[in-house]
Amino acid sequence: MNPLVIHAGAKARSHLRTHGLRAQDVAIVPGAAGGPKGLILQKLDQWLFGSWLPSAPRERTLIGASIGAWRMAAACHPEPVAAFERLGDLYCEQTYPRRPSAAYVTQTCNTVLGGLLGGREHDAAAHPWHRMQILVSRGRGLLKTPGRRLGIGAGFGLAILGNLTSRSELARHLARVVVGDQRDPAFWLKAKFDAFDTQFAPLTAENLQCALLASGTLPFTMEPVCDIPMAPAGTYWDGGLIDYHLALPYSRIAHNPDGGLVLYPHFTDHIVPGWLDKSLPWRRAHRGPNRDWLENVILVSPSQSFLQTLPLGKLPDRNDFHYYGLNHAARIRNWKLAISEGERLRDALASFIEKPDTAVVQPI
Repeated sequence: MNPLVIHAGAKARSHLRTHGLRAQDVAIVPGAAGGPKGLILQKLDQWLFGSWLPSAPRERTLIGASIGAWRMAAACHPEPVAAFERLGDLYCEQTYPRRPSAAYVTQTCNTVLGGLLGGREHDAAAHPWHRMQILVSRGRGLLKTPGRRLGIGAGFGLAILGNLTSRSELARHLARVVVGDQRDPAFWLKAKFDAFDTQFAPLTAENLQCALLASGTLPFTMEPVCDIPMAPAGTYWDGGLIDYHLALPYSRIAHNPDGGLVLYPHFTDHIVPGWLDKSLPWRRAHRGPNRDWLENVILVSPSQSFLQTLPLGKLPDRNDFHYYGLNHAARIRNWKLAISEGERLRDALASFIEKPDTAVVQPI
């Protein structure tokens, strides 16, 4: 059974029939939020950013939220293969007491990021070809300056209720901030495309780690980040709250004469707009009014048959911290085993690129 499933929008499928999948045509690589689930892509990421994409150097936008942003930071490191290896090891080897405080989790994640970047913040923020864009969520209303835990609870309670009514209602409680490479015009992001107030801030060596931490800051589990240098003042949380799987207007670059493909390595075969939409099956990007945004997207993800071969028959996820409890060694062993199995995803994509078979490509 093929370990990899490939979905593509209409324009992307047409392009694949004519040209196959060429590195020179890839303009954007997104990285989804999702915590440990993103670890399954490590081997594929190492190959993509370590050899395949560098074989056709060009300006590319690497955009991510939460673990997706952390992966994009590894991709922008001057030694990406080693950086992805460190990210996997450091993430797996997090250990927590039975009831860790928010301060403890925050400090642990900050330590992971420090180890990932390894003092090469300037190199990562000023990569010669990659243009990193980090998505973060900034509080509005009660979440603007929530103070104590009670204020955070009330603010997110209202945000959840508003999101149930309409995704646009969530924009009353959270705003999108993009901390990104100023060399990237990012026109496809800067023209308004949804209800969220979107502001842009420059990415620098000085604010890279802070922006990455904010992008992965889970409400209640971690302390919110208060102010990101060079970004709008405010209280920041996980970028996945707004942009969980990055349902963004990619089709705006579909006619780019230098190649307008979006190559999206993902841990699942569908795109959920926001973290609060996970339990709302009707909130899927391919079913919504903006499904044409995906017409130039190539989505590659693990197949169900592949997932069944992993420990517990699933991807690593945050629930594993509770499932394994204080048996850290078992969780770390099984997470690293899952990462190693990701070699099959890498090999399957490399085989498809070498000998494209568009019959296996399904519509998004």
